[in-house]
Amino acid sequence: MREGRSRHSAGLLLFRRTGDGLEVLLGHMGGPFWARREAGAWTVPKGEYQPDEPAWQAARREFQEELGLPPPDGEAVPLGEVRQAGGKTVTVWAVEGDLDPAAVVPGTFTMEWPPRSGRTREFPELDRVAWLGTDRARELIVTAQSAFLDRLAEHSPR
Repeated sequence: MREGRSRHSAGLLLFRRTGDGLEVLLGHMGGPFWARREAGAWTVPKGEYQPDEPAWQAARREFQEELGLPPPDGEAVPLGEVRQAGGKTVTVWAVEGDLDPAAVVPGTFTMEWPPRSGRTREFPELDRVAWLGTDRARELIVTAQSAFLDRLAEHSPR
């Protein structure tokens, strides 16, 4: 999208109940900028969409694109939206389900790397996907997205 226009992303926060409480599925952002980072480098699988596309449809499409797996069926719990530090507005729904992170086939993006080299390389959108307890997820997730963990906990007490 062009600079100056507000950017919107939508995503699905997959969660499951375990003997130790809730776990959420997060992805570690791919590419060289995030390679050595942990805190603030994990995200809900999500992606940008255009104003004429319904956010719910975009969330399901982006789940498929980011993880290479169909979005789960089940009750969608709206977790609302947050505005991230960079100005992007993110809308998320939680869906209870399960998947094997080893089955993920992440989508890719292309960028010039190294910078100003004139060469382009392809990187995974998400280079790792993992189930994390909500306390650990809160330590790693993009700061603004921690609100989704709080809202999920309110909806699904342990």
